[in-house]
Amino acid sequence: MKEHTEQYKYQEILDAIKLGHSLRMVDLYQCDLRDQNLSKANLHKAILVRANLAHTNLTMADLSGVDLRSADLSHSLLRQTNLQGACLYRVNLCGADLSGANLLETKLQGALYDSQTIFPEGFAYKSSGAVGPGANLNGAPFNTANLKNADLQGINFLGAYLGGADLSGANLRGAKLVQADLRRACLVGASLQNARLNGANLAGVDLRSANLTDADFEKFESIAGADFTYVVGLAESMRSLLLRHPQQDLETLNPLTLKTTLASLSGSAK
Repeated sequence: MKEHTEQYKYQEILDAIKLGHSLRMVDLYQCDLRDQNLSKANLHKAILVRANLAHTNLTMADLSGVDLRSADLSHSLLRQTNLQGACLYRVNLCGADLSGANLLETKLQGALYDSQTIFPEGFAYKSSGAVGPGANLNGAPFNTANLKNADLQGINFLGAYLGGADLSGANLRGAKLVQADLRRACLVGASLQNARLNGANLAGVDLRSANLTDADFEKFESIAGADFTYVVGLAESMRSLLLRHPQQDLETLNPLTLKTTLASLSGSAK
């Protein structure tokens, strides 16, 4: 019954938009409006927290002051859309087209973009707080962030706080993670090729099957409980550097896999 009620509610919304009615300040928390045509819709200061707007046409819509926290805007059309003052905290913008959009005072902290995302010409998206290829996020707090399978090539995470973050399957090729706090982060299957990791804290990190080919490091702050099982590209010289860490670190159990760092290094792929 609830599902039918929600469908009726959203159909009323779509009908109102088609008739050109204003939906200013409407509460659409967790609504599912994916694949819809909402071009030129007036949603000024609407609540669209956790809304599904994937593949939705929002061309020239008024989304000024809208709360879109954790919404899915992947592959959406946001051409010439007014997003002035909108909150896009941790929004998925992968594949979205924001050509000509008004991003004045838009809050983009933690918003996820990829190489297919189109930002307005001249917009400094790499320093906007958004997360994606080449982003400048030195010292930024991303504890427990969900960055699973994210495209983070060449990202600047120097001194960033990534404790407990899910980076499994993420593309961190060429990433700068010098002195980053990665304690208990999940990096299962992540690509760390050519990444700079010197001084990073890997205590309790799950690196199973990660690719460390040509990764650059001399010493980590800690590898206590880090699991290197089946890592790829770990040269003997790199393994030797890891084995020079204090014996207490090497004999610490990973909190998830319950394998010691030493045991994981003994069985990791070469």
